[in-house]
Amino acid sequence: MILIGLGSNVSGPWGSPRETVMHALRELDRGGTKLVIGSALVETSPFGKVNQPSFVNAVARITTAMPPDALMLHLHDIERQAGRQRRMRWGPRTLDLDLLDYHGLIRRDQLKLPHPGIAERDFVLAPLTEIAPNWRHPVTRRTAQAMRRLLSGFSRGGLVLDRLPETEF
Repeated sequence: MILIGLGSNVSGPWGSPRETVMHALRELDRGGTKLVIGSALVETSPFGKVNQPSFVNAVARITTAMPPDALMLHLHDIERQAGRQRRMRWGPRTLDLDLLDYHGLIRRDQLKLPHPGIAERDFVLAPLTEIAPNWRHPVTRRTAQAMRRLLSGFSRGGLVLDRLPETEF
């Protein structure tokens, strides 16, 4: 299973953060990747640098023949199309795409897999639980739901009213 985390908290060429995440989900269904399912959008408090607008987040499950490094380059290309400029860690962004898991592969080189922040981020765990309830973290073997139960002190965020119709996938 290949899982991608999506987030946006400032408007860019693709529109508002909500519109940008929805556009990015459609981008994950072309160019060598196929969108299997996208989660509902969730609005969450910023993580890390808190003095910035709320985020719109989602998680997508995709398929691709690309190896992980090529997929990351593809994700960075989508971010650039959405106006992403890497200026500040955990700062505002038009689009952030994170490779969360790539078929359970464990890597600790430049591309860390699974993504090292999954267990601490409810904005990843909540949508992940929705679209892949049986997924297990490749290292800890915990489900996303079990990891959510271990969280404390993090904002859970609220669901955004609109979501992509599943028929678009």
